[in-house]
Amino acid sequence: MQTLEKLSDRFWYQTPVSETDRPILSAVIGNELTLMIDAGNSENHATYFLEELNKNGIKKPSLAVITHWHWDHIFGMSALDFPTIASCQTKEKMKELIPFSWNDDALDERVKQGIEIEFCANAIKKEFKENRDIHIKLPTVTFDEKMEIDLGGVTCVLQHVGGDHTTDSIVIYIKEEKILFLADSLYANMYAPQNNYTVSNAIKLLDVIDSFDAETYILSHGGPISKTEYRQEANTLRRLADLTESCKGKKEAITDAYRKSVGRELNEDEMDTIQYFVNGYELYR
Repeated sequence: MQTLEKLSDRFWYQTPVSETDRPILSAVIGNELTLMIDAGNSENHATYFLEELNKNGIKKPSLAVITHWHWDHIFGMSALDFPTIASCQTKEKMKELIPFSWNDDALDERVKQGIEIEFCANAIKKEFKENRDIHIKLPTVTFDEKMEIDLGGVTCVLQHVGGDHTTDSIVIYIKEEKILFLADSLYANMYAPQNNYTVSNAIKLLDVIDSFDAETYILSHGGPISKTEYRQEANTLRRLADLTESCKGKKEAITDAYRKSVGRELNEDEMDTIQYFVNGYELYR
C-alpha cells in the first residue's frame, strides 16, 4: 500500500512498491514552483502520485526532474503535461528504448539476450498486465553536469554523479532542507552478467556525495535515512572497496578481513555487497 508522507513542509514523498518496482516519487514545494522528482514506472503511477498531492492540498508540479534512464523512473513521463528535465546522458539512453516492443515475447527475448533484467521484465508485466501501451517521452530540458533551480524559497541542485548502477545517475540536493535525493545511485550495477560494484566507481561516487551538506538522504527503493545511517552505509562501501583492492578480489580474504574489523558475523546485505565487489573485480579488472 503506497502512502504519501510528509518529511517537511517543503518535501513530500510517496512510498515505493517492491512487487512492481515502483520507486519513491517526491515533491519539492517552493513558494512559486513545485518540482516533481522522477516520473514513476507507469502512467498510473504518475497519475496516482499527482492525485495524492492534490488531495493533500499541494499545488500541481510545474516541472519534473528524472534521475536516470531506467524504466521504473521514466515510463510515467507520458502522463505528465509539464516540462521534464534530465541529464544529456539520460536522454541519450532513453532514445535507445524507443524502438523496443513491450509485449511478453519481446521482454522474454531481451532477457535471453541479456539486454533486459528478468526482475524488471516481470515487474513490467505486473504493473501493466495486458495493457502495454508504453510510450517513451523524452525530456524537455537537458543539462550536462550541474543545474540549479530556484523554486522560490527553496533551491534544488541537480548534480550528475554516475556510479555503478548507471553512468547517467544524478542526485538532487534541496539546499535549505539539507535533503539529498540519492535515487538509485548507491545501488549496484544490475545490467551486467552479474550484479556488481567496482572499486573506482564506488569511491568516486561516495566522494561526490560527501561534498553535500546533507542531514537526510533518500533512497528510491527504500526511504529516508539519517546522516548517521548514511555514514554507516558509506563506510561499509568504502571499507569493502578498499579490501577488494588489497585482497585482489578474493572473496574469502575480503570476508575474513571485514569480519575481523567489525568483530561479528556478517549479515546478508554485507555478504551480498562483498559478492558484488568480487563480481566487479572479476568482470572489469
